[in-house]
Amino acid sequence: MAGLFYIVRLFVYHTEAQERVEAERKVLSDQFEIMERKLMNIISTPAMLLTLIAGISMLCIQPEWLKQPWMHVKLAFVGGLVVYHFICIHKMKQMRQGIYTWTSTQLRIWNEVATIFLFAIVFLVVLKNALSWIFGVLGIIAFSMIIMSAVKIYKYYRLKK
Repeated sequence: MAGLFYIVRLFVYHTEAQERVEAERKVLSDQFEIMERKLMNIISTPAMLLTLIAGISMLCIQPEWLKQPWMHVKLAFVGGLVVYHFICIHKMKQMRQGIYTWTSTQLRIWNEVATIFLFAIVFLVVLKNALSWIFGVLGIIAFSMIIMSAVKIYKYYRLKK
């Protein structure tokens, strides 16, 4: 998770570096490309694979968990997180080619998507069936709205300076 949080933060800085003068932009872009590649290839992707192997192993040992509804929802969120990971790899490759399709604000919002996945996955495991699905969904929606509002407020104060 830390790798996914950090890679998008690097994307934000990498995108903002494109607003600099040519000499600075070149140096910063080259450095961000190295950092992004190492983070994704040496830390984040191997960690994802190990986590998936451990999770699949756990489900093989405890197959009855697959009969529980909370596990289905959790696995859907885990699937979403894996898709998020591959979208980040795609963004990294685009930036390496000089293609910047998202603004730094859009990337900041994208960074919070991982937070929402983390929140949902952990709370599903901790609470399981303790809360009704309605309250769980409402909680995730409320949490998402708070996170997105925080990004907008941060942008407002950052641009005000």
